[in-house]
Amino acid sequence: MIPFNKPSISEIEKKYVLDCLSEGKICGDNKYTKLVEKKFQELFNLRMLLITSCSHALDMTAILENIKEGDEVIVPSYTFVSTANAFVLRGAKPIFVDIEPKTMNIDVNKIEEKITDKTKAIYVVHYAGVACDMDKIMKIAKKYNLKVIEDAAQAIGSYYKGQLLGTIGDYGTYSFHETKNIVMGEGGALIIKDDKKFEEAEMLREKGTNRKQFFKGFVDKYSWQIPGSSYLPSDVLAAILYGQLERFEEIQSKRLSIWNKYNNTLKKYEADGLITLPFIPGYATNNAHMYYIIFHNEKDRSEFIDYMKSNGIVTPFHYIPLHLSKVGEKYNYKKGDLPVTEEYADRLVRLPLYADMTNEEVENIVLKLESFFSKK
Repeated sequence: MIPFNKPSISEIEKKYVLDCLSEGKICGDNKYTKLVEKKFQELFNLRMLLITSCSHALDMTAILENIKEGDEVIVPSYTFVSTANAFVLRGAKPIFVDIEPKTMNIDVNKIEEKITDKTKAIYVVHYAGVACDMDKIMKIAKKYNLKVIEDAAQAIGSYYKGQLLGTIGDYGTYSFHETKNIVMGEGGALIIKDDKKFEEAEMLREKGTNRKQFFKGFVDKYSWQIPGSSYLPSDVLAAILYGQLERFEEIQSKRLSIWNKYNNTLKKYEADGLITLPFIPGYATNNAHMYYIIFHNEKDRSEFIDYMKSNGIVTPFHYIPLHLSKVGEKYNYKKGDLPVTEEYADRLVRLPLYADMTNEEVENIVLKLESFFSKK
């Protein structure tokens, strides 16, 4: 069976984990947390906070912006639950916006009509690591004085007009879950533009104390400054991530090679009108996080999934639209509210994609793809 995903763990990550364990400093914000922060600076010229998960990083953005009961937040329905949970947990109402079918990202032309005097923020998701149209989104946000939070969980190493995703809005979040390009098992990162908010986030992450400032030498003791929690991952997990970041170019190169192999194989079937393939706008780059196929209908997709499964290949579909979920129903959403989201959620399927796929595995998948579509 060829799985959908498998994290790429080499001897480098194992070496760093054992080193961390041998030093006896396994709690957060020690040697490897600091090395990760330094490596991020080297790779992306980016200041970041290492967080226990992307979900928690998103939670922190809602806390930092004091999103509360009675507020409304613009968000796509076609996303993972964490994007909406971040502010729903604070009592805010999700205002779901349909997607545009080319990129599966939020339809920027439908955002403004959803804005009211209760709207506090826009949470955007860069689906499959491909950028939303950030110029238009930032222009809308500026017009209505709204905060923009980039859920860049899938977008490590992706750019919009030369600018790293996660650094354009007021906040950006990354995921290092084992299904992502760069992994640490569970973990994430928080990017913050505003210096004061960054300092506040450091305290929020450290149980509400100014412990980080104490270790930087800015204060002679630390104490409880604000209500906070523990959003700091173990240094053991940071050791895994540090190894991944050292191998960043290697991992990305392997993933992109597989992505291109799929794309080159399937172009002829798109030309024949059988399927639609991923679209990369001219303003965006491709970090090869995901390769998906869009079928004409759910029936064709199910037939494909069953065929691939019978040949030992896992090809899952993706999100169930949030507005059609049990929680979405509580906000009075119903089928038909977001027709593009509903239609494409029923038609999309993903192919296995991970850095350690062997040539034999890739060729096997390609042969099965050609076998399936050649009969259509």
